Amino acid sequence: MEIREGSFSEALEVLRGLPEFDPLLSTDHYVERMANKPKLIAIVWVEEKPVGCKIAYDRFEDGTLYSWLGGVIPKYRKMGLAKKLADFQEKWALENGFSAIRFKTLNRHKAMLTFAINNGFQIYNVKPKDEIENYRIELIKDLK
Repeated sequence: MEIREGSFSEALEVLRGLPEFDPLLSTDHYVERMANKPKLIAIVWVEEKPVGCKIAYDRFEDGTLYSWLGGVIPKYRKMGLAKKLADFQEKWALENGFSAIRFKTLNRHKAMLTFAINNGFQIYNVKPKDEIENYRIELIKDLK
């Protein structure tokens, strides 16, 4: 297992394997959103295959890194890879002057919520949507 910074095309290969991201938007949508902003694209490799990723960028320009997209292909879950990606992202964020990491998820993604809370994130906002399972939950972790 190795984690290193990679390309958006490598991350996209992983994202296509995540059931949570079906369907994906056009590649242009993702690239344009991060254009001209500090960003991290971290890829976890197992046996020379990209099996997990974490994409984050300076969305709000307020000292927080927005952890936007990421995950681990189902076959490779429960191996601690998501935690290693999260640790890699935190180290990168600190080295690049960010004081916190924040992200959004949906109420239906219980495993993500549990993972985040167990890793020091706190819920700071909930945005109601049509169904309670679609409520947006916003989380933040102070790095300092």
